[in-house]
Amino acid sequence: MSETQPSVGEMLAATVPMVRTLNLEFIEASPERAVLRLPDQSDFHNHVGGPHAGAMFTLAESASGAIVLAAFSDQLGRAVPLAVRAEIGYKKLAKGPVTATATLGRTAAEVVAELDAGKRPEFPVNIAITREDGAVTGEMSIVWTLRPQS
Repeated sequence: MSETQPSVGEMLAATVPMVRTLNLEFIEASPERAVLRLPDQSDFHNHVGGPHAGAMFTLAESASGAIVLAAFSDQLGRAVPLAVRAEIGYKKLAKGPVTATATLGRTAAEVVAELDAGKRPEFPVNIAITREDGAVTGEMSIVWTLRPQS
């Protein structure tokens, strides 16, 4: 009998307390895209009754972490993924539950090739935050690196 590997969502929920605090829901986590949902919770509302900017930042950052883990899980024995910098733009008022969809800005093969060449690769992850009606309420870009283990 073989043991099943934990899902990316289970790994993030186990290792990142904010994922549990905000009750983030993992819709999809693959090397091609990660989709997470922040339920509508009054404890995390701002002064206009929508999700607080910090909660949306955490949602988007968590989606980026999910795609990084999914895309580079086979590299975790030799490199540690770390967020380097982030930029977020809040575009429209968010109300109700919001969803973050993350995609890699470079192919995983390019990033791994740099790691194989002894470099510390950096790569962007782009995230769209949407309301239930599909309107984009925010956009985020996070630059990640794979820091080689010494």
